[in-house]
Amino acid sequence: MVLNKDRIRNVAIIAHVDHGKTTLVDGLLKQSHTFRENQAEMSQTLIMDSMDQEHERGITITAKQTCVYYDGYKINIIDTPGHADFSGEVERTLNMADGVLLIVDAQEGPMPQTKFVLSKALSLGLKPVVVINKIDKPGSRIDEVLSEVESLFLELATDESQLFYPVYYAIAREGRAGKTTDLDDDLHVIFESIINDIPAPSVDADSESAQLLVAALAGDNYLGKYCIGKIFSGKLKKNQSVTILHTPSTGDVAGGTPSRVTARMGETATSGPVEKRAKIDNLFIYKGLAKEEVQEAIAGDIVAITGVAEANIGDTIATGDNPKALPTIELEAPTLSIYIGPNTSPLKGREGEFTTSRQIAERLERELETNIALKLQPDGLGYKVSGRGELHLSVLIETMRREGYELEVGRPEVVYREIDGVKQEPIEDLTIEVAPDFVGAVSQELGIRKAELKSQDMTTSGTTRFVYEISTGALIGLRNSLLTATKGTVIMSSIPSGYRPVENRYKPERNGALISFEDGVSTAYALDSAQARGILFIPPGVPVYQGMIVGLSNKKDDLDINICREKQLTNMRTHASDGAIQLTPYTQLSLEQCLDFLLDDELLEVTPKSLRLRKRQLDPIKRKRENRIQN
Repeated sequence: MVLNKDRIRNVAIIAHVDHGKTTLVDGLLKQSHTFRENQAEMSQTLIMDSMDQEHERGITITAKQTCVYYDGYKINIIDTPGHADFSGEVERTLNMADGVLLIVDAQEGPMPQTKFVLSKALSLGLKPVVVINKIDKPGSRIDEVLSEVESLFLELATDESQLFYPVYYAIAREGRAGKTTDLDDDLHVIFESIINDIPAPSVDADSESAQLLVAALAGDNYLGKYCIGKIFSGKLKKNQSVTILHTPSTGDVAGGTPSRVTARMGETATSGPVEKRAKIDNLFIYKGLAKEEVQEAIAGDIVAITGVAEANIGDTIATGDNPKALPTIELEAPTLSIYIGPNTSPLKGREGEFTTSRQIAERLERELETNIALKLQPDGLGYKVSGRGELHLSVLIETMRREGYELEVGRPEVVYREIDGVKQEPIEDLTIEVAPDFVGAVSQELGIRKAELKSQDMTTSGTTRFVYEISTGALIGLRNSLLTATKGTVIMSSIPSGYRPVENRYKPERNGALISFEDGVSTAYALDSAQARGILFIPPGVPVYQGMIVGLSNKKDDLDINICREKQLTNMRTHASDGAIQLTPYTQLSLEQCLDFLLDDELLEVTPKSLRLRKRQLDPIKRKRENRIQN
């Protein structure tokens, strides 16, 4: 099908987590007849979520591109994450869109990430279309949600025209939508809104020189690296010679060290645009979930190209004798950092395929190419990796673990900034929704963490909604604490809201650790004695080493214990000694719970098969001596 730019629509789907973005994309793909009736996708849900962790966690982690055709129009759809930790994905992909579908839950209304993604969209001048989803919920409050959406637009609009937006209603999981709450049997009104309400790409189609801003990267073993982005002017053709333009920004330097991207281009981060010649080997457009190779692509379309391996996200790919760079993609600064290095425990090298510092460094540098919200700095044997939050960092660690890497990981730390000579810490707006029975537990926990209550109100579903201002450092471990305190019923989310001077910083408190006193294998006999001293993290029959944390003590101080001791065999028999050992089921911590558990003098050993908590200093005598010196 031959198109001009007026028949192209580029739309991003944005919303808070779990408000129905990916489900709506499922409906658009199926109802546009992108798949044959007998294709497996027609019976699948969350089609765009391709990563294992996305299915397991029930969230979108990376932005995805797809394309459907409807009534002679080509609609490029960008499915974005809803969690604030992956907002870097939203920031980079919104550059490809000309409008957005803002999905809002009919019961929850606008949530923190709704505000974040909408502010980004409006600041880029994108045309919004509002879809009130899940109107069939028993607790839906459509009128109140519409009023809240209006207030949000009044707060965030940068232009008066942005206050006028169409509103539609939907039940995305049923594939139904309408202009009123009396829904149609399909999503045709959403398609028509995209065609009529979202503008055609604002590009220079007649320019003799082409410009493409790289917004995403992909790759395969056959063609290698794909650069994905929107063409802003001219046309791109297969086998065409192009220039890669990299404009260094403040994001290229972390602690004075140029990033791998800048260094590879052969320039320092303080110089002007860097140019590199290349040739387009293959040119693809999107069709459904697949790519379709073409000979040329026009301005306004979203394409994927190969042969430009030196290009990275934020770079411009241009043609002509005097190529011009497009404005680069600027991102919010990281708020948390974590140490990642090679495993140094006595069990190192037993369970992982990639164990050396060099292999870990290469993997982290590859991650920087696509995960542009991350920053990397050398730190001893390993690296300090900075990102948007605990989930952002834990997804990276879990991904590396599944790929066969052995790591040791430190406690998450806040990334401070110095503003006007004053050390400042990041703060976030935290929204919590709980049943009335747990209001006291939530208030107590947030009080301990020095959070400031901004508002508290009852929702129509009978829950209590809190909005707090809290430091990013105090957020570490909060989710797991509240899940325990509320029996897993709490709903919480947060977004960065700025910085404030560091004062009365929250210091995490925790009981001491139960620490293995020697190397060996844990025994049921020894664990039976140890379980009276605290909560155990390991079962019998697992390898342990001196300095490994095997549980949480009942007391404030660390306690070294022998959990490898075996029962001595004698010829004496008593009624008591003949009884079977009854062990309390051990507590198995997830990756996020392990990270929350850590204190400054502790590390987490991560392998493809195991998670082991340990002390930095394994020797108990040296550890006690170091603690005395520090105190």
